[in-house]
Amino acid sequence: MLIGAHVSTAGGLVKAVERGVAVAADSIQIFNQSPRMWRPTSYSEEDCAAFREALAASRIDAVVIHAVYLLNCGSDDPDIRAKSLVSLTQSLRVGDQIGASGVVLHPGSAKGGDVGEAIKRAGEVIAAALADSDHCGLHLENTAGAGGTLGRSFAELAALTEAGGGSSRIGMCLDSCHLLASGYDVRTNATLDAVLAECDREIGLERLHSIHLNDSLTKLGSNRDRHAAPGTGEIGESGLATFLSEPRFDSLPCVMETGSGEKGAGTAADVQLLRELRKRGQRQRSE
Repeated sequence: MLIGAHVSTAGGLVKAVERGVAVAADSIQIFNQSPRMWRPTSYSEEDCAAFREALAASRIDAVVIHAVYLLNCGSDDPDIRAKSLVSLTQSLRVGDQIGASGVVLHPGSAKGGDVGEAIKRAGEVIAAALADSDHCGLHLENTAGAGGTLGRSFAELAALTEAGGGSSRIGMCLDSCHLLASGYDVRTNATLDAVLAECDREIGLERLHSIHLNDSLTKLGSNRDRHAAPGTGEIGESGLATFLSEPRFDSLPCVMETGSGEKGAGTAADVQLLRELRKRGQRQRSE
């Protein structure tokens, strides 16, 4: 498992690699632009080449990009969908340029409308963005289930994949906090096995390409997306040990988004804790 953290690109793309190395990360996640603005950040080929060179010289084996929060590919507002398409396409193109494993996407929300129709609209945006980029993967992230958010179940992730054309470039990113919040108990070997069995039936575990490792401030089935620093929430150290030691997650980028540092940044101590919890879970599985 490639355990790492979300890191800032402030000061330039290369700075993200430096920050990942500083916390001893094996994988990093970045925003390719401000997560709360539509305006894209322009990177030159020199910027991207310097990033690739720094990455190759580091301990970091994988980088994923998180698409900006403003995107709503399933919106019934044509203007929002058009902006979402431009932004998502840009993220995928940057992913192509820097050698990213994939772009993680919150698929969007139906708001108060029909979820099925929103999934169809999201699929059209996804298909168009993939057609206008080269090879970077798109990882649909499961959601906590609040309101009309899309991707709150494995069935919805499967429907989004199909609506997007079923391309092999479409995968998924499973978030531990969102799973718990949407009613999937991932805290014991037995319950996690049942969750992954359902995931395999609905969409296929071969589409699982990345992990978000977040503890949850809220209880099972709360449908509230509230992250906690590792070991301090409802999943807790025991549950995280189970999740981290799941053999089917081996070799995947596993990115901590909320740590114990300033403004929720992941620290070297947080990354080390996750590695220790993974080992603890592996020992327990072998007993």
